[in-house]
Order: sequence, then structure tokens, then C-alpha cells
Amino acid sequence: MTIMSGRFLLSSLAAALAASPAVAQTSHDEGVWINGTVMGKVDGPIVFFAEVQPRITEGVSRMTQLLLRPAVGYAVSKDLTVYQGYARVIDPIEGGADLHEDRLFQQVTWNVGTIGKLEVQSRTRFEQRWRSDGPGVSLRARQMMRAEYPLAPGTRRVAAVSSVEGFVGLKSARWGGVEGFDQLRTFVGLEIPLPGASTIEAGYLNQTRDAAGRRVNMTHVASVSVFIRL
Repeated sequence: MTIMSGRFLLSSLAAALAASPAVAQTSHDEGVWINGTVMGKVDGPIVFFAEVQPRITEGVSRMTQLLLRPAVGYAVSKDLTVYQGYARVIDPIEGGADLHEDRLFQQVTWNVGTIGKLEVQSRTRFEQRWRSDGPGVSLRARQMMRAEYPLAPGTRRVAAVSSVEGFVGLKSARWGGVEGFDQLRTFVGLEIPLPGASTIEAGYLNQTRDAAGRRVNMTHVASVSVFIRL
């Protein structure tokens, strides 16, 4: 699994670099993404998470997307968990009917290990996507690598966090979706402990997306995520 995850990430990064030539025109936007996630055990190795995420973009002027994403998982070991989930994605349209997207997804989360004090995690996700404005199913794979570096001793400490996630479209549909490189998300910030085992992560997220006509859409995001662990 280490080799597969590494190859996927390297291919995503290579595609991102290839998709952003010097002559490409880049459009910029600013946004705020707020994520709330509740997670915990159901019974034995059965676990769950449920998240809600409003995304405010277009110069931080309005909510352009709302994600609702629950999943049920099975803890294969203390370091490896597999999930089956569903996502409802709502894109509000001013003066028209909202767009709705339904997703089924399968996910593998893996605590890879440590390199000195650096803690490394992997998240692999495969999505099947349907949308209200056209027929067909679009398929997409996502690979995220995440690293934490504690800034103080102990298990309940502030840590520096960074992550990179590559998105690759495997099949497009009549309503959209892509085949090949889709987008790259990078994040840098801090993880701050809350009461119990809960945490908050805050920082800067960069979303770089391929667009038609050799263009690149880049969104600069202030990202705040709260993880409530039951």
C-alpha cells in the first residue's frame, strides 16, 4: 500500500505541474471553508464520521457549496480503517434551481507511521458522482498525504499540520467531470487540542483546478475544521 499511495501522489503532482504551464492564465478567488466533523465508535470495530462543510467563495461574498458527508467504517487495525460513505453536495444558484450532487465513496485511512517526530497519515478515496443537471456517473480518485509535527511534548499538544491531496478523474459524465488531472489541494496550519480528544485545525488551503482553454482556477481559502471525537 505504501508503494501504491506513493505512486498515486507522485503521478498527481506530476500531472499538476504539467497542467500549469507558464503560458496558462490563472484566475484567483478567495474563500472561507468551515468544516464540522463528529466521529466515534458504534460498536467494537465499527466506527463512523459525519461532517458538514459550508464553502464561502467568490471573494468571500456568499456560500457557493454545502457538503453533507456521513460514513460508516470498519477498523481493520489501530492504524487502518475502511469506510463506505455518502455525500450530498448542494450548489446554490442565485435566481435559479440549486444544483445537487450525490456521491457514494469508499475510503481507506492509514496511519503510515512516524519519521522522527513527524507523524504521517494517508487517505485514499474513490468516488461515484451523480448530478441533477445531467445523466451519467462520473468516477474520481483522491489521494491525500498528511503530516503532523508536534510543537510541544505530550499527546495533547499544538502541532504544525500540512497536507497535499491530488484529484484524478477516471470517467466523465454528460453533466461534467474530467478524465485525468482534476485538482490539487495543499494545506498548512495548526492543530490545536480541545477538551477530550477533540481538535481544531486552522490554516491556509490552496485549491488549484484545471479549467478549459489552458486556464487554471486558484482559490485561496481560510480553512477552519473542528473534529469532535466521541
